[in-house]
Amino acid sequence: MATQAHSLSYAGCNFLRQRLVLSTLSGRPVKIRKIRARDDNPGLRDFEASFIRLLDKITNGSRIEINQTGTTLYYQPGLLYGGSVEHDCSVLRSIGYYLEGLLCLAPFMKHPLKIVLRGVTNDQVDPSVDVLKATALPLLKQFGIDGESFELKIVRRGMPPGGGGEVVFSCPVRKILKPIQLTDPGKIKRIRGMAYSVRVSPQMANRIVDSARSILNKFIPDIYIYTDHMKGVNSGKSPGFGLSLVAETTNGTFLSAELASNPQGQGAAVLPEDLGRNCARLLLEEIYRGGCVDSTNQSLALLLMTLGQQDVSKVLLGPLSPYTNCDRRLWLPEFCILPVHRPWSVACFTSIVESPVNC
Repeated sequence: MATQAHSLSYAGCNFLRQRLVLSTLSGRPVKIRKIRARDDNPGLRDFEASFIRLLDKITNGSRIEINQTGTTLYYQPGLLYGGSVEHDCSVLRSIGYYLEGLLCLAPFMKHPLKIVLRGVTNDQVDPSVDVLKATALPLLKQFGIDGESFELKIVRRGMPPGGGGEVVFSCPVRKILKPIQLTDPGKIKRIRGMAYSVRVSPQMANRIVDSARSILNKFIPDIYIYTDHMKGVNSGKSPGFGLSLVAETTNGTFLSAELASNPQGQGAAVLPEDLGRNCARLLLEEIYRGGCVDSTNQSLALLLMTLGQQDVSKVLLGPLSPYTNCDRRLWLPEFCILPVHRPWSVACFTSIVESPVNC
């Protein structure tokens, strides 16, 4: 790691997680000022501080300095170490918020990573553990990250605001990533899903399945939606229910959509039938958008392309999601913070992203 490199300076809380991840990958220190300096409650939020603590646990020798008000952060990354780690995530954000960062870092550890994360497994903001397991892991396998120790397991579910979920993620070390050629998504051949319910009647999940199938059966006959009703200590601390759907194509592309009920005591009550139908429509919209990577994993695919070997990688994407657009604005002007310089171009709607040779 280039610990003596000149630090990059930023202002504001935008892209904070992405900047910390890229800093860790490249070894370049970052200084972020004016973090919500004008807010009534200035400084880092609990979930951001929790993510910084997580980075400290999986690295060796990181230096982190935060001023008294939390509005200025200095982060000098250490060596990506890995090993066995446990972390209690903030219940303000889902475990998916932390997993998205770990998916970028885990293959490049010194030792294989095995981490236990506790908190909220499914919410309305971040990708759920179910979606990341069904879509992000197959994408990582395309880059050559595979093996018996590569898994993501849900031990307990936890819904907001109480949380109480537990997830185990393990990933082998891969210093070199394979180039990918994903330009033909293929046709949809089957749809799978998971309807979950915790601390509510098991009938909630069945009602979700029936309503989702009423929409999807008009599109394709090969549909199977599992139901998952956890009881006792495995059900977390708060009631809730939701649905995650994944469409698989003939060429191994996975497109996803998901919805979760409103947290207890927040917003209007959501009927399981409405949730199932709306989630099915979201999946059909994702299929209509097309591409070889779904909206959730676009930025992950682009980052791994830049970190791969000096060979041509191509991926076909649908319209870029707002999150991916934000990442694109971050990467392109300051691409030098990545260890491998790999410019790529993005067209507007159906876009092919390519990392060329010898750049």
